[in-house]
Amino acid sequence: MTLPQHPMSFYIGGQWTDPAPGAQALAVENPATEESVTQIALGTGADVDRAVAAARAAWPGFAATPVAERIALLRRIHAAYLARAEDFAQAMTTEMGAPITFAREAQVAAGDLHMAATIEAAERFAWEATRGTTHLIREGIGVAALITPWNWPMNQIVCKVAPALAAGCTMVLKPSEIAPLSGLLFAEVLHAAGVPPGVVNLINGTGPEVGAAMSAHAGVDMVSFTGSTRAGVQVAMAAAPTVKRVAQELGGKSPNIILPSADLESAVADGVGAVMDNSGQSCDAPTRMFVPRDAHARALEIARAAAEAVAVGDPQDPETAMGPLVSRAQYDKVQALIEAGIAEGARLVTGGRGRPEGMNRGHFARPTVFGDVANTMTIAREEIFGPVLSVLPYDSVDAAVAMANDTVYGLAAYVQGAPDEARAVARRLQAGQVQINGPDWDVHAPFGGYKQSGNGREYADWAIHDFCEVKALIGYGDG
Repeated sequence: MTLPQHPMSFYIGGQWTDPAPGAQALAVENPATEESVTQIALGTGADVDRAVAAARAAWPGFAATPVAERIALLRRIHAAYLARAEDFAQAMTTEMGAPITFAREAQVAAGDLHMAATIEAAERFAWEATRGTTHLIREGIGVAALITPWNWPMNQIVCKVAPALAAGCTMVLKPSEIAPLSGLLFAEVLHAAGVPPGVVNLINGTGPEVGAAMSAHAGVDMVSFTGSTRAGVQVAMAAAPTVKRVAQELGGKSPNIILPSADLESAVADGVGAVMDNSGQSCDAPTRMFVPRDAHARALEIARAAAEAVAVGDPQDPETAMGPLVSRAQYDKVQALIEAGIAEGARLVTGGRGRPEGMNRGHFARPTVFGDVANTMTIAREEIFGPVLSVLPYDSVDAAVAMANDTVYGLAAYVQGAPDEARAVARRLQAGQVQINGPDWDVHAPFGGYKQSGNGREYADWAIHDFCEVKALIGYGDG
């Protein structure tokens, strides 16, 4: 693979710079081999100060650029990104264990699709409008702090950076320190595309150190955060004293209601596949599957076969469907929750504790299915973020909807069955997105959650809105 050229540096003010004195180094581990591939520097509050200062200095000039120029910049970034698509795929396979085929066709493709969707949205966005004699202007909010996770690196970086650029914001980006290689490569792409100095700045570091400093910084006008609900609460608390805008995409425990009218075979198999994708490390994974009680036994057999057919192995093998979890800490968390499921009386259908048979290194978990799960069990309440599916039987559709909504989360939901019935159920589910009968991914649809799954919306024009202020020029049309 092509490693980033400056792993121990930060991108500030349009150039690669050394971190502030005293910076610690952190090894970047390949989770499939448990071997270090390189090191990155961990920033401090002093680095945040420098990056924010660069973004603030660049903001007046960048905010004044015509929208057409900003769209042209996004097109150059898009082209530069696609030119290095294989580098990004290899980086994400190395840093987070994404199978190489999945990395190319999903992880890298997500960045491509988001960039294209943002460009299209910016071209048709209502930047200015008139209502009576009042003229409305949407303009960038200012300096944005962007804090992104490790599980979908390019998906989350691009769906924040692209709309922020479209809006005329400048920004400081902190990718996850667990999977930082793709973020460093993206900074190289931005530089190659000619992003003006200071418009996008990148620093690495931990959430408690750098993320907290970014969230609290008086020079930051907005924080856009994707990560756990626990960390999101900390971001909001740090941001509160300066009354900055906080947009958050947080955790999920998404229900998947399979109605009696659904094709049970395909609905269950597809649901298993959606959980096992990305090793279960997706915030919108449909990890609670609700099936009619009289179909529960059959659903478990279908789920068993589907889970046991998942090819777990070397992420560099094009035939591998599921790689490792991202870290030892994540592996231990998933193992503890599998143990909780067993201890609380759920039926272990397949999978369970430990690595898959024949594996003696790497953070590989077994594709796991639990049946006879009650909605009060730990595995039905907590976000596992691993390849673990809970199957819950229901006695009526009303009961299924009630259990589906009985969660602190509300990021996504899924329903499968006869179209009219599925649409009616979808309207009753408390989630920011409800997918009906396995639709194609829509990068123009708003993405974000109800309840403790966050606030604000991402993707396309929805994200541009979140990075804008609205100014009303009252009396603008008089005389």
